Amino acid sequence: MIPMTLNEIAQVVGASPHDVPDPRALVTAPAAVDSREVVPGGLFAATVGARVDGHDYAAGAIADGAVAVLAARPVGVPALVVEDVQLAIGLLARHLLERVSPIVIGLTGSVGKTTTKDLLAQVLERRAATVATDRSFNNELGLPLTVLRADATTRYLVLEMGAGRKGDLTYLTGLAPPQVGLVLNVGTAHLERMGAGLADVAEAKGELVEALPADGFALLNADDPYVMGMAGRTKAQILLYGRSARARVRAEGVRMADRARTAFELVTPSGRAPVELDLIGEHQVSNALGAAAVASALGLGVAEIADGLTAARRRSGGRLEIVERPDGITIVNDAYNANPESMRAGLRAVKALAGTRRTVAILGAMGQQADASRARHAEMGRLVADLRFDVLITVGAGDPLAMAWAAETSNQGVAVHTVEDVAEAIKLATSLLEPGDVVLVKASSEIGLSACARALAQSLTQ
Repeated sequence: MIPMTLNEIAQVVGASPHDVPDPRALVTAPAAVDSREVVPGGLFAATVGARVDGHDYAAGAIADGAVAVLAARPVGVPALVVEDVQLAIGLLARHLLERVSPIVIGLTGSVGKTTTKDLLAQVLERRAATVATDRSFNNELGLPLTVLRADATTRYLVLEMGAGRKGDLTYLTGLAPPQVGLVLNVGTAHLERMGAGLADVAEAKGELVEALPADGFALLNADDPYVMGMAGRTKAQILLYGRSARARVRAEGVRMADRARTAFELVTPSGRAPVELDLIGEHQVSNALGAAAVASALGLGVAEIADGLTAARRRSGGRLEIVERPDGITIVNDAYNANPESMRAGLRAVKALAGTRRTVAILGAMGQQADASRARHAEMGRLVADLRFDVLITVGAGDPLAMAWAAETSNQGVAVHTVEDVAEAIKLATSLLEPGDVVLVKASSEIGLSACARALAQSLTQ
């Protein structure tokens, strides 16, 4: 973050200082909304969540080095008081962008955003100073917090943009207007809040390309018809990517390399070069191509892009995160989130990784699937059986039971178990696992199966 005085910040966000001994005190470090992540010289934004009120942690944040608290009420320590903390942090981010002027890259999609963002950041940072979204901080609070990490040296600002409903991307692109926009895909994530079908999801995701300037770039997935339908909604120059022959950035000769890693020849307008990803699953090709398309639009050559993709490593946890136990059991933690597209990709990736080894799937509910939820869970159960998983453990009542029923009645020999909660899943899996097993743990984040993945990964590593 560029240094700013408390007085300057107060003017930008329309705040009233309370208990501030020196309005000229400098904020020199980024802001945080989690008091545990406050760094000396930073700003603590006290937001109110469903279970936690950040104002209760204001004094601790100051003790840990925060210069002041951005708050909705006086808190007894140095504070800049505003009516709306979320709005204020957005105003501050917009002000900083006007001062430092990096190239802003926005990316969205139903699945693959975080992995693509991590790949793109690792390609671009080899060329110039890059700031990218941390983890999946892609909403109305996470995006401005990312922006506030930029400074005068930042050349590229890579912003993952999430959309839970129509209008979200219009708001986010208003805070950080992008010059480059990447749309990965349109799927069933957040369908319950978006509308009746995929066309509604596409309408919401397309808000990103509508925000692009005429001299910007829109990177569209040529393999997704809903994304291709956004071409008429942007003034920007369009660059297609994908596995389609019409894509200018594409993959040819896709093959599975060692341990389910994917290799291919990357083709861009500047030539072609080999890529071997350090990520499991063929679905990662599309994520890599999205990153390559952005880099190509920004002027990077094909060799530089391919080298960056090959050297890239997984940065965000809970997304096909692999832990090898000493007893030969492999735990694949993909429990950060789930929808039918990511569930299919995870199941197929784990089967490819396992080869001839025994496979176990521990699966919970996929959230926000609207009226089709039960049918989509049953589809996943049939896929577990069709892929010949050896064991399926479903966690929770309701839709996961439809998954279990579909797998059990598919006559493919999968051993099906149902449990009520995460604790039961841990206990049952611990008793069933055998040396050499490959285990996928996946569900929407609110189910809490990440705790199961961690427990299984640690059970024989201590």
